[in-house]
Amino acid sequence: GISYGMGLKHIFGVDVVGNISAGLVPPVAPNTQLFSKLVGSAFTIAVVGFAIAISLGKIFALRHGYRVDSNQELVALGLSNLIGGIFQCFPVSCSMSRSLVQESTGGNSQVAGAISSLFILLIIVKLGELFRDLPKAVLAAIIIVNLKGMLRQLSDVCSFWKANRADLLIWLVTFAATILLNLDLGLMVSVVFSLLLVVVRTQMPHYSILGQVPDTDIYRDVAEYSEAKEVPGVKVFRSSATVYFANADFYSDALKQRCGVDVDFLISQKKKLLKKREQLKLKQLQKEKKLQKQAASSKGASVSINVNTSLEDMRSNNVEDCKVMVSPGDKMEDATANGQEDSKAPDGSTLKALGLPQPDFHSLILDLGALSFVDTVCLKSLKNIFHDFRDIEVEVYMAACHSPVVSQLEAGHFFDASITKKHLFASVHDAVTFALQHPRPVPDSPVSVTRL
Repeated sequence: GISYGMGLKHIFGVDVVGNISAGLVPPVAPNTQLFSKLVGSAFTIAVVGFAIAISLGKIFALRHGYRVDSNQELVALGLSNLIGGIFQCFPVSCSMSRSLVQESTGGNSQVAGAISSLFILLIIVKLGELFRDLPKAVLAAIIIVNLKGMLRQLSDVCSFWKANRADLLIWLVTFAATILLNLDLGLMVSVVFSLLLVVVRTQMPHYSILGQVPDTDIYRDVAEYSEAKEVPGVKVFRSSATVYFANADFYSDALKQRCGVDVDFLISQKKKLLKKREQLKLKQLQKEKKLQKQAASSKGASVSINVNTSLEDMRSNNVEDCKVMVSPGDKMEDATANGQEDSKAPDGSTLKALGLPQPDFHSLILDLGALSFVDTVCLKSLKNIFHDFRDIEVEVYMAACHSPVVSQLEAGHFFDASITKKHLFASVHDAVTFALQHPRPVPDSPVSVTRL
């Protein structure tokens, strides 16, 4: 009334609300020809609208102590936009200014929202012309006063800096992207940046070697708990994050580093020494074969016994009952027989026999309680860990796997003849107890002898 009576618009040039169309638009069916042109923009508007709605909902939920169901909010927005589209309405979402005004006036229930909606409907239908001369500055003042609490959130920068700098980085990127770009692009940038930051943070989890608290079945990080002591002969390794394609290599590297053993170096040295030993054996056998041929040619009357004939075959054919003249080449036959007997001797391919340092533990336990899922890269990484540590005579066990993770291991064909479910335990303490009672024995597979 004051604006109209004093002529603020015509005399002083004050901006006013202006004409407000009265009545409702009759419902019409959507124009399907516009779908292909509007699908991209519609998707962006839907994402932005849902993000604003759920953000405001969580803000008020924290203030008043209730819970917001994201699925329910999404269904409500979808139905509202579906019905509103028939009446050619603007996209439906939450209004920050109106929500704050309603909350500041004490409207905390759905009844307040219903009354507010009825009042707006009444204005649209009949009372819109009464607000024609209302200065826009009045509306701006109402909005700014109610946005005071939101503007105070700029002070959260200091608290984020002290509490969590990763969240501060997300806050700053979102703020800058929204100011410099428009709202939809700014929101998209912030979402993508948040996802990338999650991936980066999972690549830098906390790795630890666990020790047992005396007289308990509790295992804690030995670097953080002074009372936790490592179990002699057993290493327990744990990661604070799940293992997947983005951090599987980091997991393997951290495991080998924390165990205090250069696994790759030992494996490479072992392979080199075994290869060198095989080459020396081959040269020795070739030399003995050459000597045998020379001895056989010098005494043609001597009887030559086939080198490939084993002692058992000789006994079965009663060769020992025959009195023959033995040539000097018999020395080669004796060497071959001795080689066959040596093949039943203990394995000479162990680290100790090769002169390589042995790890100070015989069992490695992987605490997989942090795993929420496994992918193919994780499966391959775990199998490589089993194979690598077995090459240096260390047995590997897994502990504290959740049931869904075990099911995924089975579906990925992780368990086989060499890695069975006997290597899987319900808790770390069970695995430690089993490892202490069953230390992995030194392999005693026979050395292969090349027969000529």
